[in-house]
Amino acid sequence: MAQYYENEGYDLSAWKPKTRIGELVKAGQIKSLEQIFATGKPVKETEIIDILYPNLEDKVLEIASVQRMTKNNRKQKYRATVVVGDRNGHVGIGVGKDVEVKPAIESGIRDAKRHMISVALGCGSSECNCNQRHSLPLRLRAKVGSSEILLKPAPKGVGISAGETAKTVLELAGVKDMWTFSRGRTRDVYNMALATYAALNQLRTLKNVEALKVSQ
Repeated sequence: MAQYYENEGYDLSAWKPKTRIGELVKAGQIKSLEQIFATGKPVKETEIIDILYPNLEDKVLEIASVQRMTKNNRKQKYRATVVVGDRNGHVGIGVGKDVEVKPAIESGIRDAKRHMISVALGCGSSECNCNQRHSLPLRLRAKVGSSEILLKPAPKGVGISAGETAKTVLELAGVKDMWTFSRGRTRDVYNMALATYAALNQLRTLKNVEALKVSQ
C-alpha cells in the first residue's frame, strides 16, 4: 500500500551548485524541467528539482527486505521504491537502499528526483475530444521484467482504472482519466512501477510519439 512521506525542510539558499545546470537554475535562468531536457544534460542534483518544483509530492510504493551474501555472512538491507510528482505533468521513480527504513526512503526520494520526466498530458480518447489535459494523447505500452502495462486514454470522468501501483504513478504524473491493461507478474510493485514510468517516458521525444501514431 502506498504511503506518504514528508521531506525534512532545509535552506536552499545555502546550496552551492556543482553543475552548470544547477548554477543556471539557482540564477533563475532555467525555470522548468523541459528547459533542462532541451540542453541534453541530466539532472544530477536534487536541489534543482526542489527549486523548480517546491510543492512536489512523494509516496512510498514499497519497502522490501533484500539480502546479499558476503564472505563472512549474509547482509540485509531495506529497499524503498518511491514515486514523486507534482500532479501536473512531472513524475519520477526512485529506489533507495539502506540498513534502516528511513534512510532508504530518503535515498529513494533523492533518486526519484534525479529521474524525473516530463509527461505530455492531453486528450487522446476518440470518445471525448475535449482537448483538455486530463489523460494522455496516445496509447502507450511498456514491459519491465515480467510486468507489462498498456495505457489507453479514457474520456473525461472515467477516472483511472488501474492497479494501485500504476494508479499512484499516474495520479502523481497528473493523469485523471485512463484505462490500463496489465499482464505478467502484476503484483511485483517494483517492476510494475518501472513499467508505468517507462510507458510515460515514451512521450518525451517527438520521434517516439510519431512512431506510436503509426502503430495505432
